[in-house]
Amino acid sequence: MSRAIGMIEYKTVATGMAAADLMLKTAEVTVIEAQTVCPGKYIVIIQGELSAVKASVEAATLHFNELLIDSFILGNPHESIFSAIYGTTDIKDVRALGILETFSVASIIIAADEAAKCAEVELIELRLARGMCGKSYMILTGEISAVEASIEKAKSVIENDGMFLDFQIIRNPDPKLCKSMI
Repeated sequence: MSRAIGMIEYKTVATGMAAADLMLKTAEVTVIEAQTVCPGKYIVIIQGELSAVKASVEAATLHFNELLIDSFILGNPHESIFSAIYGTTDIKDVRALGILETFSVASIIIAADEAAKCAEVELIELRLARGMCGKSYMILTGEISAVEASIEKAKSVIENDGMFLDFQIIRNPDPKLCKSMI
């Protein structure tokens, strides 16, 4: 079974909900998340076979293109993306922190997938636009060289589309900071 995820991000709730309905009617996919995010945008994340995800995302982006902010289709996403989205990653040892921030939800998921596949790092959290005026960020940990390589790879994948905002790498973060984040 070829697992894939896809996402659409719309400027309005009404269009986002209509696009979600179209996606579900187009192919056999499952909704991972469908909700309003700041500032009144609507996101839908789906999963299923790659061909079904592709058909669903393409149908929504073509039919509701005028209010589309961003979208993606990812075949074989890194497993850690799911626990990072839900904030359920169990991190025991934080050696370095990498933080990357974007202007869209779709771009942070793409960046996180690339970062997780690039080097041996653990995704801690993917914050998807909630309480952030539509921006999103990811936090990851690992050895400093792995964190640096992962953040650089993630940045390179999204900076050309104008969605990259900022990044920082924190070497040996203070344990009090880690406790407040994890």
